[in-house]
Amino acid sequence: MPQEQINININDGEPFFAHEATVNFTPTQLTLDFKCITPRTDPRGKKPSFQLKHNVIMLEPWHAKSLVGVLNSVIQKYEEEFGKIQKPKSLEKAEKKQKEFMKKAGEQHPDIPTYMG
Repeated sequence: MPQEQINININDGEPFFAHEATVNFTPTQLTLDFKCITPRTDPRGKKPSFQLKHNVIMLEPWHAKSLVGVLNSVIQKYEEEFGKIQKPKSLEKAEKKQKEFMKKAGEQHPDIPTYMG
């Protein structure tokens, strides 16, 4: 029996660096919203501006749980090879600075979110 040839077209997405992520859910799916926030300078305007890009991934709960298992496995292998992953010192410094600012402003926010929300 002759084999039938199948053509596959692959549409590669652009690489995407996520500065922030949010996760929401419904009874049937989990939604991961990865955001890339980039400051922009417009010489015509005096106000700062930002470009915000989103990449949204929707998963069934079972697939999301499977993804967590894969990520845990990969992170464990990474840490075995390169050492324990720790929060960058610059991020710790920025969070401390933010807490001090909020305290001086007189606002009470005991759980200020980290950079990744």
